[in-house]
Amino acid sequence: MVSKIWGYFIIIGILYSLFFGDVISLNETILNSTKTSLEMILQIFPVIALWLGIAEIANRSGLLDKLSRKLSKVLGPLFPEIPKGHVSLSYIASNIIANLFGLGNAATPFGLKAMSSLQELNKDKQKASRSMITFTTINTSGVTIVPTTIIALRILYKSASPTITVISTLISTLIATFFGIIIDRLMAKRYHE
Repeated sequence: MVSKIWGYFIIIGILYSLFFGDVISLNETILNSTKTSLEMILQIFPVIALWLGIAEIANRSGLLDKLSRKLSKVLGPLFPEIPKGHVSLSYIASNIIANLFGLGNAATPFGLKAMSSLQELNKDKQKASRSMITFTTINTSGVTIVPTTIIALRILYKSASPTITVISTLISTLIATFFGIIIDRLMAKRYHE
């Protein structure tokens, strides 16, 4: 759906430029935006690579497993229909931990594995289970301690204080997660119980 919307925006922009005879501006925009995109990738890549490297070290050292096990115990009450010790809780915990540190790229494989294992537990394969909806809510609103991509973008654009958004990001994601879980519980009581 989003790709269709962006496709329409691009087509409308091109037609607008052709209709009003502003083809030179269109060409300049296309060339400048590709240059900016490449510069952005080259600036962000080292920061993301650093954090993915740290995540890999945490994974190989067993730290990620320890944190996942501890977090799995906390997650139990949020996912009452998942059997205790089931692998999906570890995947969910790993996804949350990766998102905590702003590692969306590292969190995605854990999220996909979590959804796959939750689908195995799902009795009605045509509908999302309560656990799947809860996980989606937590993942979407995910608490972030270190917003890696935002910091990298602020560094790219020569911000005087690239990490100034850390506190506001933490507060806003905590609030979003808190209210997301409350709404999820209210909807679960209304429609699933």
